[in-house]
Amino acid sequence: MFVRGITLKHYRNYGELSLAFDPNLNVFLGANAQGKTNIIEAVYYASLGRSHRTHQDNDLIQWEAPAASLRLAYERLGVENTLEIAFVRGKRRKITQNGQTIRPKELVGGLNTVFFSPEDLFLIKGAPAGRRHFLDAEISQASPSYYHELLQYNHIVQQRNGLLKRIRERRAPASMLDIWDAQLAASAAKLVAKRLEAVRKLHMLANLMQRRISGNQENLSVTYEIHGAAEADVTNNLVSWYNKELAEKRELDILRGVTSRGPHRDDLKLSVNDVDLRAFGSQGQQRTGVLSLKLAELEFLRSETGEYPVLLLDDVMSELDADRRRLLMDFIRKERIQTMITATDAAYFPQGLGGAWFAVQAGRVSRYGKGWHGAADTAARP
Repeated sequence: MFVRGITLKHYRNYGELSLAFDPNLNVFLGANAQGKTNIIEAVYYASLGRSHRTHQDNDLIQWEAPAASLRLAYERLGVENTLEIAFVRGKRRKITQNGQTIRPKELVGGLNTVFFSPEDLFLIKGAPAGRRHFLDAEISQASPSYYHELLQYNHIVQQRNGLLKRIRERRAPASMLDIWDAQLAASAAKLVAKRLEAVRKLHMLANLMQRRISGNQENLSVTYEIHGAAEADVTNNLVSWYNKELAEKRELDILRGVTSRGPHRDDLKLSVNDVDLRAFGSQGQQRTGVLSLKLAELEFLRSETGEYPVLLLDDVMSELDADRRRLLMDFIRKERIQTMITATDAAYFPQGLGGAWFAVQAGRVSRYGKGWHGAADTAARP
């Protein structure tokens, strides 16, 4: 799987930009706030239908422009595809796949990506929501049916929470929760079953990566924690367990106006040599753990889809020490994973990497003629 090229029009700080990508390595060099991240953000958007930086599509449209678009050509399992997304201020986006209009939820699973940014280094010690998002994004790309179920589940939770507030305000009877509880239990069970399956694979892969990075000194354990449950509580029937918990927590849920049980409250636990990485791991161990998770995510998606996803690295090299940078680049080169990297300094990279190197300055992109030692002499234009 790799992206052949991308065309942006009035996207972020690019009036017009057209780039052809190398099937292996693509490095974007430049100072901060020049537009490097905007390029890989567009690739990420084409993968999951959302930006990692904003929830508002209007933010993607160039200042004072009425509309924007991104067009991307990629190859999956030997088949060429084209994707175009059009943004118009105040209107819904339009997504076209190979000339046919598709719904946003049909986008996920077409082009697979793994995104790694400095914020991900806080994945382990950050809030549970970040770890849930990591897991959901990973599974959704491998299983569109999971993504559809996740959307349905979030809708059920939203509707149930609204009903809880109305009941609290005596504007609806508590008996109305029965139908929503049944739907929530069924949907939650499907999501958690898939998450448990994915985490079992992720645990194995992440531990292999951790041992490689640490010189066989550390074992990384990744486990899934169901909020409010011991493992023995849910091994037999998840649906029954959720129905029981929702009934027992009903009065408390009405009082608080929120649903207290469900996969939207679950978490991932990571341990190194049986020590909780979030609570007691050193900064170095936490960063190694995150890197192991990201490399495991690549392997997981390959095992599920048959191909490595495209790897997007946003200013990560400056946050990793020399040994971790070397290991990351060695892994990328060995497995021939198409990678797009933004960085402020070419010194983070060893010589002889090959690939395509671009200079980015104030919304203009130029390609280096002879690697990053040569002058940036080829302007990238439509």
